[in-house]
Amino acid sequence: MTARTTVYLDYAASAPARQESLAAERAYEESPIAGANPNSLHTLGREAARALDGARRDIVRCAGGGFRPSDVVFTSGGTESNNLALLGISRGARQRDRRRTRVVLSAIEHDSALDVQGALRGNGFEVTLVKPGRDGAVSAAALNEALGPDCALVSVMSANNETGVIQPVAELAAAAHACGAVFHTDAVQAFGHVPLDVAQADAVSLAAHKLGGPVGVGALLVRGRTPLAPLSFGGRQEAGRRAGTQDVRGALAFSAAARACCDAMAATQPVVAARANRLYERICAEGTGIAPTTTAVVDGSRLPGMVSVMVPGVDSQALVLGLDERGFAVSAGSACSSGSLGASHVLTAMGIGRDSALGSLRISFDERVPEANLDAFATELVSLVAQVAARRS
Repeated sequence: MTARTTVYLDYAASAPARQESLAAERAYEESPIAGANPNSLHTLGREAARALDGARRDIVRCAGGGFRPSDVVFTSGGTESNNLALLGISRGARQRDRRRTRVVLSAIEHDSALDVQGALRGNGFEVTLVKPGRDGAVSAAALNEALGPDCALVSVMSANNETGVIQPVAELAAAAHACGAVFHTDAVQAFGHVPLDVAQADAVSLAAHKLGGPVGVGALLVRGRTPLAPLSFGGRQEAGRRAGTQDVRGALAFSAAARACCDAMAATQPVVAARANRLYERICAEGTGIAPTTTAVVDGSRLPGMVSVMVPGVDSQALVLGLDERGFAVSAGSACSSGSLGASHVLTAMGIGRDSALGSLRISFDERVPEANLDAFATELVSLVAQVAARRS
């Protein structure tokens, strides 16, 4: 019996490994520095440290925004980067100015940011959430209403991990700086897919596996002037900002994936965006019962390879399982919360009703997914929704 081939359309959860990243791992394993501690003083340790510094240079080149290699703090992924940014920077800002006792987050942040609220409050901080508009974007006007001289840190993601909507990061950072707050952006979903607008950001979270690098590797870019209190102890690695022996192999594989994505972005971005536009047109056509979650469907206002839709009155988990049976892997909103039966906090914050939000789907891909696979998916999704509607009538 021939095994069924599944078309994977959940790149926003974790993208398949790129050949460039796998090649970097193999090269490391076959090199003399494999396993060497980059903090050791011997020759192999110094060579490992130089390799690690090379990875830092590649990552800041791809991120842009004027960051320096010394600004890179390697972490275990986007979750740790966000945790370190929110807790570490808010503490550091308060140490510098005791009046800074409040943190402002957007209501559409990833769970790795929103779930830090309890720890922030436990550390004596107030937390304010700012809602987006119906288009899924957080405006500078809405942020300004939440700002004040007590703000230590403002954190708004570069692009949402459920809707793909790109946020006005430069405007938001300017608003934060105007009241003396530090500005952080979670660019995990955007990095490698669109040019980052982070010249005004003080700190930026990244993760390797969202663009075809290894799972378990990430980075927090944090400018030298930004206050950051460490959360881990036991070593002076990463300039004292994050203790623990660095994963040189993971860092090299991360930087290789970042180079591959960023160097090809000018060519791949319009191709992927066109495929997403075609998919939106097919599955959201009149009579399908499928609607986009956001009005931001114009190129440049959302990530090119993310399609976010909803089927009002239908349980998204039933759709995910039905599509899986038909050979297509997608997510019901964020993969990190897809086990939850509740409506998406992102869509709820956008003002979408519970009945519609419960039927959300996220389809995500990059240039490696051919248009024929997306066409086949569209046919199956429209057919599945029609079958579900027929059973309900």
